[in-house]
Amino acid sequence: MATDVEQLGRAAVSRTITVVGAGIFGVWQALTLSRAGHRVRLVEQSAEPFTASASRLAGVMLSPGCESEAEPRIRILGRQGLDLWRAAYPDLLNTGSLVVAAPRDHAEFTRFAQATVPPETLDAKALGTLEPDLSGRFASALYFPDEAHFEPSAALRFLLDATRSAGATVELGTHWTPSSARANEIVVDCRGYAAADTLPHLRGVRGERLVIRTDEIRLSRPVRLLHPQHPLYVVPWPDGHFLIGATVIESEDTGPITVRSALALLGAAYTLHPAFGEAAIVEAGAGLRPAFPDNMPRAKILDDGRRIVVNGAFRHGFLLAPVLARVVAGYLADATPHELLIGA
Repeated sequence: MATDVEQLGRAAVSRTITVVGAGIFGVWQALTLSRAGHRVRLVEQSAEPFTASASRLAGVMLSPGCESEAEPRIRILGRQGLDLWRAAYPDLLNTGSLVVAAPRDHAEFTRFAQATVPPETLDAKALGTLEPDLSGRFASALYFPDEAHFEPSAALRFLLDATRSAGATVELGTHWTPSSARANEIVVDCRGYAAADTLPHLRGVRGERLVIRTDEIRLSRPVRLLHPQHPLYVVPWPDGHFLIGATVIESEDTGPITVRSALALLGAAYTLHPAFGEAAIVEAGAGLRPAFPDNMPRAKILDDGRRIVVNGAFRHGFLLAPVLARVVAGYLADATPHELLIGA
C-alpha cells in the first residue's frame, strides 16, 4: 500500500494537515496522508485512544459480497477496501464468511442469495466439513470464501502505531472545534456523529452488541443468521470470545443496550447453536453509527478545500476507511474525482 500512496504524494506539494478524530476513519486518513509525504497531526479528544469512538464497538467483517445485499456499490468499493487492508494489516483472518437461515426463514435465504450472488452454496455435509460445530444444524449455507475479519481493538492499535511510525504527530486529550483550525492548514474532519452540526443530513443509527465467551463451540469465520426482524452475525474472536451483533435501530438514543435487544441477540445466537446458551456474557455495548440518507460514507469538501469531512460510516466504516483515505489523498494530490468525493 505504501508504494501506491507515495505515488499519489509525489504529485502534490507537501501540506500541513490536521486529522480530527482517531476512530477508524481518522487513523486511516492520518496513516495514508503521512505516507504520501504530508505533515500530519492526528488530534483525538479522548485521553485514551478509541475509548469514545464508535469504532470500538465494531464486529469487523470485511465482507463486500455479503454487504452488497443492501448496497450494490459495496461489492466493488468493498473489494478495494479489503485489498488495502490485506496490504496493510498482517493479522487479517482470511477465512471467508457464511450465511445461514432456519427452515422457517428460507424465503430470507433465497432473497439474500439473489441479492448477493454468492460464489458457493454449501449443502449440510459441506457446511459440516467447513465448520464442524455447525454440522447438522442447517440444510445449506451461502459461502463467501474471499472475505475476512478481525478483532477491532488490536487492528486500531496497529494502525495508530503505524501512523506514528509514518511520521504523524498524535495528540490525545486534545479538544478541537472548527474555530480552532490553524492558518495555512487543511483539516480532515473524522469526528463521526460529533460533526452532525456541520452535516445537516447526518443521522445517528443505534447499534447494540454483545461479547460472550465459551469453550463449547468453535467457529473459524463469521456466520450470519438471517431473520426477517432480527438478523444476527457471530464473529469469532481470540480466546473463545464471540461478538454477537448487531441491531440497526433508527434512533439517536445513546443509552445502554436494552433488554429487548439483548434477548433478541441471545435468542438468535441460541438458534445458531444451543451451546451459546451456556456462554458467559463478557460485555454489552451500544453506540451510534453516523449515516447519510443513502447509508454510504463519503468525503465532503468544505471551505474552498480547507476542510474535508469524512463521515457516514454506517455499517461500512472499517471496510471503506482505506478507500476513503485514498480518495482524500488523490484529491489533495491532483484533485482526482471519485464517486465518494462530494463538492470538489
